[in-house]
Amino acid sequence: MNPSSKPGPKRRHVFTARTARQDASSARPPKPRIRVLIADDHGVVREGLVSMIQRNKADMTVVGEASSGREAVELWKEHRPDVTLLDLRMPELDGVDAIKAIRANDEKARIIVLTTYDGDEDIYRAIQAGAKGYLLKDVPREALMDSIRRVHAGETSLPMHLVAKLADRVSGDTLSKREIEVLKLMAQGKSNKEIGSALFISEGTVKSHGKAIFAKMNVISRTEAVAEATRRGLIRL
Repeated sequence: MNPSSKPGPKRRHVFTARTARQDASSARPPKPRIRVLIADDHGVVREGLVSMIQRNKADMTVVGEASSGREAVELWKEHRPDVTLLDLRMPELDGVDAIKAIRANDEKARIIVLTTYDGDEDIYRAIQAGAKGYLLKDVPREALMDSIRRVHAGETSLPMHLVAKLADRVSGDTLSKREIEVLKLMAQGKSNKEIGSALFISEGTVKSHGKAIFAKMNVISRTEAVAEATRRGLIRL
């Protein structure tokens, strides 16, 4: 060593707030992914949803796939997912009944209905049963992912145009159980006499129910009543 040279100053590690944040960040365990259960009776739809969700590997994962409402309930019990995507019309147990069965196990269960049906009665029944979201199957991918995250965070997810339909259903005149029974038989082409025999009521009572149905639905014929009831989701043909 050259005696004339002097050793340089020792480097000291400067501990800053930024360093502390970086160290804490590196030590923090990764955030748990949102565990999703998919329930739809169409295999192609399930495959598409799985593919979409798996693209978001950073914060989502699929824990199960169900092809019927009953299977959805059983898989929910097995996996206890964070969020369930549920079709409205499925075999064995429809979507609304599946929601009720799941929430009977845990009323805090987070469920999003993903369907092709946008009738105001469909929306009303799903939300009333406890769904936290209601989306149509043509929803853009990012909007679906955002809904899953929002419902997982404890929020609700309902597009504005569906909110308007729900408001119409809540504020409008509601058909009674008997009126819906009459309407279903009208849809089958039954005469007033045949409807009366089937429901054990007089033909005059059937006519009275028919008038009430027309007035509440703002229609003037059976054909219109059946078409409007189908659109709203009151009956299924």
